[in-house]
Amino acid sequence: MTNAITAPHLSTEAFHAAVHQLSPTVAVFDCDGTLWSGDAGSSFMHWTIETGLVSRETADWIDAKYRGYKRGDVSELDICGQMVQMYHGLRESEMRAAARTFFQTRIQKNIFPEMLALVEQLNAKGVEIWAVSSTNDWVIEEGVRDFGIPASRVLAARVQVTNGIVTETLLDVPTDEGKVASLHRSGITAPDAVFGNSVHDAAMLAIARRAFPVNPTPALLERSATEGWPVYFPASVAPTR
Repeated sequence: MTNAITAPHLSTEAFHAAVHQLSPTVAVFDCDGTLWSGDAGSSFMHWTIETGLVSRETADWIDAKYRGYKRGDVSELDICGQMVQMYHGLRESEMRAAARTFFQTRIQKNIFPEMLALVEQLNAKGVEIWAVSSTNDWVIEEGVRDFGIPASRVLAARVQVTNGIVTETLLDVPTDEGKVASLHRSGITAPDAVFGNSVHDAAMLAIARRAFPVNPTPALLERSATEGWPVYFPASVAPTR
């Protein structure tokens, strides 16, 4: 028997009510695990290898990096950047077409309907909504299209594109404190509501008027209990008690 502090769990009705009671002007959403289940970043990497979009040499290189990441030898920041740099030399038009096919066939079915409904309601009220993710911008821009979030309000891992060709030059990799830095560069310093599922969203959650951990990982669940952040699990990922 332990006396560990646990974070209170919100029902869908209470979660939506808490968001609307804020009357937010600016709301910020993480994407993978928050708007939909699963990790679209690593899934896209594997999918582009399986479909032959990248060369065998590139596939072997990123596989070695990803194995290192899983062992703890490669940082979150580094792997997220490398998972965008791996497409250097390809046409951006190819990447956008691939992202569209990938999202529609692999991820779209995993969108949380409760989160889609919430974002639609906030959009209808004129709330300024931002999506912040360490997954590449091609996949995220495609994914948030269903949510009515414009590409101009997507902050995601991205590289420079020159004459339509993807380069290795990183422009942004929003993860951990980098998510806050990316928001600050876009003029967002004190969002009303922030939604995230991972400990890599904790810094971003901490700057919100109210933090909303959604489908939290064990590490974020622990942080939420410490911070007093009530948590929310969509029905499809709700833990059994």
